[in-house]
Order: sequence, then structure tokens, then C-alpha cells
Amino acid sequence: MKKEFREMLNQRGRKALPNVLIAAAECAPLSKTGGLADVVGTLPKALAALGIDARVITPYHRIIKEKYADRVEHMFYFYVDLGWRHEYVGIEKLDLDGVTVYLVDSERYFGDWIYRGGYDEIEQYAFFCRAVLDAIPSLDFAPDVVHCNDWHTAMIPMLARTQYPGAMQEKLKFLLTIHNIAFQGKCGFDFVQDLLGIDSKYYTAEYMELYGCANFIKAGCVFADRINTVSPSYAWEIRTPYFSEGLDGILNARADDLSGIINGIDKKVFNPKTDPRIPAHFDRGHLKGKAQCKTALQARLGLEQRADVPLFAMVTRMTEQKGFDLVTCALDELMSREDMQFALLGSGEYRFEDFMRGAEERYKGRLCAYLGYNEDLAHLVYAGSDFFLMPSRFEPCGLSQMIAMRYGSLPIVRETGGLRDTVTPYNQYTGEGNGFSFANYDAWELRDAVRRALGCWQNGETMRTLISNAMRADFGFEISAQEYAKLYICML
Repeated sequence: MKKEFREMLNQRGRKALPNVLIAAAECAPLSKTGGLADVVGTLPKALAALGIDARVITPYHRIIKEKYADRVEHMFYFYVDLGWRHEYVGIEKLDLDGVTVYLVDSERYFGDWIYRGGYDEIEQYAFFCRAVLDAIPSLDFAPDVVHCNDWHTAMIPMLARTQYPGAMQEKLKFLLTIHNIAFQGKCGFDFVQDLLGIDSKYYTAEYMELYGCANFIKAGCVFADRINTVSPSYAWEIRTPYFSEGLDGILNARADDLSGIINGIDKKVFNPKTDPRIPAHFDRGHLKGKAQCKTALQARLGLEQRADVPLFAMVTRMTEQKGFDLVTCALDELMSREDMQFALLGSGEYRFEDFMRGAEERYKGRLCAYLGYNEDLAHLVYAGSDFFLMPSRFEPCGLSQMIAMRYGSLPIVRETGGLRDTVTPYNQYTGEGNGFSFANYDAWELRDAVRRALGCWQNGETMRTLISNAMRADFGFEISAQEYAKLYICML
């Protein structure tokens, strides 16, 4: 055990590190739609290396059944009541790379869709919150801390505190991590009353009301022992009206209990020295393999196979949050005036997809838009690109910029959230920095940042320094896990 942990435990009259149960809607590689799954899948392994027994509880989605059913052990079952609904809950157990995962089984709620949308999704995860709480006393594991993630599990602290008097659930400590405050779990009070039987005295602005609706994430912010989000900058941003989506009041009221911890990446999965998904391996001191990856990427996407042209890339959802409206404003001017290539991997809003189809026609051999997602191609994009664009309107943490730097692709980012915390802009006077950035959400500032990158491209020594700086940065989850461990201990 780390000396720092031992000292913290002694101050609290404890000898043992806390047991942690991580509750989340998705968990990689079992189920995944975004970065939440990556965090939930990686964090417990990093915590285990520190001596913390951290386990996951997540829905038994059909995608998991199809792939892992033969490895799952049935533990027990029970029924929960959601209003007039009397629903079966099966608890299954799976060992996944040394991490124990409890799977909540329900044919009614967990089928083809991880997220059903609308009120169906509210009902889906209200059920999950109730099932998690009712399952805890019967698990072969006694958690000290329940780590909830996003609105899908945010009702767990409120339910425990208000509907389990004197039970072990009430005595647990609860951490709520906000991965993206834009998603809050909103519904009418009559619906939440029907599902969860919450006393009407809690239907106020003091507890779970926001703009006339019941709000799951607000309830979590009120009743959780601690709140954190996925970068220090985002923890500050969500206390302001511009970023908070209406929750700045409760978050400022609980400012002393709010913190930000940068997410990390799995360095075994994203490692240019060993990655089986790329055609040539490389590291910070030997970049020949990166040049080969660039040629392979150009060939794969139908781009001109030129080593002397900078290749800019994006792997992204095509939405305004990701800054795609800035891309559509700046791209034509850049492509028509600069000697550069552009590669996109992603999908999203139709207007952005349509724009990229047109751009591909206008700049044949210089621009490729792969509309969809392909994991193998994503790795090749990271490895083969020279620069990586992330002009996000807001970005709680972001993982792509960390992965890009791991593969020597220099990020060009807007200074927001985790992008600000992980990307240090290049300083031409000192040679410091691992990427490029711009402050305001403005297409011309994005254009200027790209041109600064193009200026560096002309100087081989500068590029080698920047690539070395980027690849030297350590964004492994080991660092994040240490911060989470300290946070769990502080909650005891």
C-alpha cells in the first residue's frame, strides 16, 4: 500500500482500503457507445494495481449476452416493483481480465439498445438504479463506496438516502461522476412518482426540480457525498451558466465537494510499439514506422501517397459539440489555399455528413470522409496522421487527443475542458508544447491554429521536437486511479 494512502487511512481510523462498486450504463469491452465505457472498463484494473478491490455493476445488454454468455455465472434473482410493474432481476457474474463484473439481467429493459431514448430510457435506468440498490446486500462483495456515473445511475444516492432507512444501502458512501452535464435525465414528476415512489416533498428546487421537471443528475448532485467530473477545467466550467445546463446553482452550492480528475487511456491498447491494428510499429525515438503508417493510411483512404504533405485528421461524432460547424466554415478555405490532406472517420448529423460528401468530391485525392466507424481504421488514423483536430464547443475530458499524442499525431484543440488540461500549446521561443490551441469558439481562430501547425510542418526539427513532446506525455489511467483512490479514502 502506498504510504500516502496509509496515512490517509490512519487519519480515519481505518487500516483497509475501501471496496468500490462502480455502477454504469456501459463498460468496455462488453458494451460501448462512447468514452464512459472506456473509463468504466479501465479504471477498476488501474485501481486493482493500487490494492483497491473495485468491481463493476452494469446492465446485461444483449450485445454482452451474444458474446460472453458462456462465461457468465448466474448468482441469484429477485423482483423489484416500479409502480404497478413487478419485474424480474437476474444478477450474473463475469470475470473480465481480472475484474469482477456484475450484470443486471432483464429481458424487458436490456435488449438491443443500450439507450432507448425518451421516457423509455428514463424507465430503463430507473429500473437499473432500483435493481442495483436491491442487489447490493446479496452480492459476494461488501462495498464501502458506490461510484455512480452520469444520470443513468444518479438516482442511486437519493433512493438510498430517502427509501432505505437503517439499511446498509443508506450507510454507503456515494460518488457521482459527471461525464457530460448536457445529459441529465429529465421527466415529469408524475412519471418519476409512478416509477420510484419518491415523496412529493422532494419535488422542489432544493432537491430534484429544475425548470419544472424532475432531474436525475440534480438529485444525484444533492444526495451524493462527493461529486467529480472528468477534468479540472470542466469542474470549473460547469459552475458557470454557459456550461452548466442550468445546474450551476447546485454545483456552486456544493463547490467544496466538487473536483475534477482527468480520464486516462489504456496504454496497452493504444501503444504504437505493439499495436496489432497498425502495419508498422514505432516509438518516440524511432519514427520510421509512423511514416509507413501514413503511407498505408493514404492508400486505404484513396489519398495521394505523399510523404511531403501534412495529413490532418478527425475521429469524431459530427455534431456541434465537437466543433463541426467550425470545420464546415473553415475547411474549404484551408483546402483551397494550403497544400494539405484531410481524413475524417465518424458519423453524425446529416447536414455535416452531406457537407463532407461534397468536400470529398471537391478535393479528390486530398480529402476522404469515411462515414461510419471502424476500430481498425481509427488506430491507423491516429498512427498515420500528422495533426489531429478537436475544435470542440465543450469537451468534458476527451480521449482522442491523448490517443493522438500517444501515436505522435499533434492535436489542434479549442481551449476547453479536458483539452485545455492535456494539450500545451507550442511555444516557438522555448520549444515547449505538445500541440496547438485556440481560445474562442470561432472558425477563423481554428483556421489560424491550423496555419500555425502548417508553419511548424515546414521545419523538420520543430516537428521532431513536438512529436517527441507529445509522445512523452503520460496519460495512462494509473495517474487517474491514484486520484480516485484518494477521493474514495476521503469519503470514508
